[in-house]
Amino acid sequence: MTRHIRHAAAFCALLLVALLVNAARVQIVQAPEYDDNPANRRPDIARYQQPRGDILVGDERVTGSRDTGEHLRFERTYADGPLYAPITGFASQAYGTTLLEHAEDGLLSGADPMLAPLPLWNDVTGTHNPGGDVVTTIDEAAQRAAFEGLGGRKGAVAAVEPSTGRVLALVSTPSYDPQLLSGNSADATRTWARLNGDPDKPMLNRAVRRTYPPGSTFKVVTAAAALDAGVIRDLDAPTRSPDPYTLPGTRTRLTDEADGCRDATLREAFEWSCNTVFAKLGVDVGVRDMAATAEAFGFNDDGLRIPFAVSRSTFDTSVDRAQLGLASIGQYNTRATPLQMAMVAAAVANGGQVRPPYLVERTQRAGGSLVATAGSRPSREAMRPSTASRLKELMRGVVENGTGANAAIRGAVVGGKTGTAQHGVGNSGTPYAWFVSWAQGERDLEPKVAVAVVVEGSAADREDVSGGGLAAPIARGVMEAVLGG
Repeated sequence: MTRHIRHAAAFCALLLVALLVNAARVQIVQAPEYDDNPANRRPDIARYQQPRGDILVGDERVTGSRDTGEHLRFERTYADGPLYAPITGFASQAYGTTLLEHAEDGLLSGADPMLAPLPLWNDVTGTHNPGGDVVTTIDEAAQRAAFEGLGGRKGAVAAVEPSTGRVLALVSTPSYDPQLLSGNSADATRTWARLNGDPDKPMLNRAVRRTYPPGSTFKVVTAAAALDAGVIRDLDAPTRSPDPYTLPGTRTRLTDEADGCRDATLREAFEWSCNTVFAKLGVDVGVRDMAATAEAFGFNDDGLRIPFAVSRSTFDTSVDRAQLGLASIGQYNTRATPLQMAMVAAAVANGGQVRPPYLVERTQRAGGSLVATAGSRPSREAMRPSTASRLKELMRGVVENGTGANAAIRGAVVGGKTGTAQHGVGNSGTPYAWFVSWAQGERDLEPKVAVAVVVEGSAADREDVSGGGLAAPIARGVMEAVLGG
């Protein structure tokens, strides 16, 4: 009898061991498979069981959470959704997260280990931290000025603080209300389909995710390369540039809209945006030095994040001399995001130093205690300080004497560069109107803001598209908002 009991006990022990092994297999080995199974609702229910942390502009919360009383309990809300959508992105129960909502999702959702009071605390206790908050660098007045300045037109604005790289405004129009995507209802599904089917692409962040030919605003880079390379030494000496200029190795003749570009000085060519002068300058500088200067400004950088990714602005390094001439006036394969062109203007304003742009000032716990701060960012030299000083002088001339008069601000020093970028097959597309600029108040020791504006003109106003006419007034409004803050 005792022997049978021992056998039964041994068998039960084996069953217990088998049960424990299987439980460990399910909970450890197969856990990721179950977590990722679409039929498993537990992660989603847990994720939305508490309010999400907020995104702040200054002291104002531009996001919130609404208790729906459903299984996926808390739903994201947005204050001034279209105004801040290019910054916040959306947090949707059905379609995931984008932009800051995605880049800072761990902190906002409470999953970031940095929110725990002690290392591994949540793993041991099984608790979940309240979501933390993200405080942005955005200047509310500048953001609103940019959004209202663009109005109903397609385009984008990026503004940065030259001395730090803080992003002060990031606007893309047309925009959308991310709150309409927050839930998982039929309305959210219809909104998703409508936004994705809209030919104007309201969910595209044109300020950081779309690249445009920068047109004549790229002449800031070309001028920097020419001055650094010693191709130009005197701003007021004739450049020996023909008009028209025949691109090397071709019969293509480049012409100017402005008069007086033949043999114009660099100052005159910059103020009146002479294509012939700058195409020839680019060829004289050469591909290697032109590419080195462009890359020092940030072109061809695949790794720029603010903290979400910024599309790569490009300067082609494999061009022939004719193509180089076109690339040097912001055409051919030269492409830039508005944020990149704001960085170009900021480098001029900051004595030739480029500060990496950033959008998050600090992150904090729900109670307000600090998690992390942006801190100081290393800079790199885009051009020599003496070159930056001369470019500031040239950019001031554009506003005071040239094509950028609409950006002038009473009582402030403003520098700018206009651009009208051709695109499409045979330049058939309506040109893009560009303006890049910086501004310094009369009591400021250094420029406080650098701005880039691009406006996608409509076919109806093709003849009236110009950087000075369409884009410069928008830049002026943004600069006034920052200087007046």
